[in-house]
Amino acid sequence: MNTKKLAALIIMSSSLTISGCASSLQGDTYSRDDARQVQNVQYGTVDSLRMVVIEGTKTPIGAAAGAVVGGVAGSSVGGGKGSIIAGVLGAVAGGLVGSAAEEGITKEQGVELVIRKSDGQTISVVQQYEPNNPFQVGDRVRLMSLNGEVRVTR
Repeated sequence: MNTKKLAALIIMSSSLTISGCASSLQGDTYSRDDARQVQNVQYGTVDSLRMVVIEGTKTPIGAAAGAVVGGVAGSSVGGGKGSIIAGVLGAVAGGLVGSAAEEGITKEQGVELVIRKSDGQTISVVQQYEPNNPFQVGDRVRLMSLNGEVRVTR
C-alpha cells in the first residue's frame, strides 16, 4: 500500500473515530445509561438567552491521527537521514493540525438559558442550540436533572 493510500485511510478512520466520540449536548438526547432512570423535574420560565459556542473535544485521538499521517507523509520526502527528520517534523506538525481539526469538527452552536425557577431561584444552563425548536424569552420550561446534569425542555 503506498503512503498516499495509507494517509487517506488513516484520515478517514480518524474522522469517523472523532465524530463517534462526540456526545450530543441537545436537550432531547439521552445516553443509553440515562434511559429509564428517575429524573428530578422542576419548572421555570426563560428570563433571557444568548447564543454561545460550545468548544470542541480535545482528546488525544486527533493529535495521534494527525501525527501518524504527518509522519508517514514526511518520511516519504527524501531519503536516509533526511527522510527520518522530515518524518519527525511531519509527525509534530500533523499532531498539531490533527488536534485543531478534532476541536473544530466537534465544536457546537449552543444557547445559554437564564431561567427563573418556580421557587424563585435563577439559574443558567448551557446546551446545544436546536434550530428546529428554539427557546424564546417567556417560555415555560422543564428542568430535567439526572446524574449531575441538567437539560432544559418544553
